[in-house]
Amino acid sequence: MSASVGGVGSTIHSHLFFRSLYQPAAAFGELSRREPAPLGVFFGHSLWLLLLPPVFAYVGGANLGWRLGAEQPLLLPPNELLLISVGYFLTLVFGLFSTALISRWMAATYGANASLGRHLALITMVGEPLAVASAAHLFPNVLVQVLVLIPTLIWSMNLLYRGIPIVLETPPERGMLMASSLVAWLLVAAVSLLGISMSLWVLGVGPLLGV
Repeated sequence: MSASVGGVGSTIHSHLFFRSLYQPAAAFGELSRREPAPLGVFFGHSLWLLLLPPVFAYVGGANLGWRLGAEQPLLLPPNELLLISVGYFLTLVFGLFSTALISRWMAATYGANASLGRHLALITMVGEPLAVASAAHLFPNVLVQVLVLIPTLIWSMNLLYRGIPIVLETPPERGMLMASSLVAWLLVAAVSLLGISMSLWVLGVGPLLGV
């Protein structure tokens, strides 16, 4: 049985996740018929997607510098830029697992499937457009990031609302409420992260922005 589960985990990462970008209904339906292993999902696909934004941010920041509204771009030393990129990656890993665990915790309330592998796979699928769109970090301008981020967030939220009822096998009305609860958690987490980042910058940890 364990070999079977491991085999499923190694099978779905090769095509199913990418299929969710252009055939989400079919991808969600296929995932609903499987029981992927959480570690297979993470190491087979999630990990590589999580690496994209920090790598793009490092390359863009090192070559062009971040334009944050000032006349001159913000160019950070390579070691500081690397530290920020590592922190970025760890934050994304925490966000993935915490959201998957909270989603699983909500499953009992909304009568959804409680398989951690499914929850992790679903959150990975939902975040995939954001990971792909993080290529915008190669052009580190705040306006570019906003113009790319807004439609991509809408795309990811659409996947979340469509995917929960199918993948977690819960009625659409309950799936909508569960998705809304997860969006609320993500908004709180995002605001908290901004507050923590600003506090660290004020204390001298990170870029000196004159705050």
